[in-house]
Amino acid sequence: MLKKFSRYLILGLGLYALIAALVITFYKDDPQAMIWQDREAFNKRYIEKLTLKKQTTLNSVLDYLGSPDLTYAKREGEQVLQIIFYRTQHIASDGITTIDECTGLLFKNGQLILWGPNAYKKYQENN
Repeated sequence: MLKKFSRYLILGLGLYALIAALVITFYKDDPQAMIWQDREAFNKRYIEKLTLKKQTTLNSVLDYLGSPDLTYAKREGEQVLQIIFYRTQHIASDGITTIDECTGLLFKNGQLILWGPNAYKKYQENN
């Protein structure tokens, strides 16, 4: 009896571990379905991992993080500058997402060139 119970227990734990590993490996988080606190943390973790060594495109960011909270774009000759903002910190419970609650990502012709507090300043300088 104890031997049979042990087999079922080991089989159940193994099956649980397999299912958990599959979910962790293949399940993609959907930022649009998250509550705002989880989405802020998700956005912040992703943005903290960005580097300029890896060519990050606007489309790859949009695919991973979903629609930005705020976005601005302008054309200067052949160059297109676009800054998108994702909420990464809560400041006021007023139902409105403002720039000071977000982290900006600046793209030039679809390639990430700068992010963080200086991104919006750089975008404004190019007026």
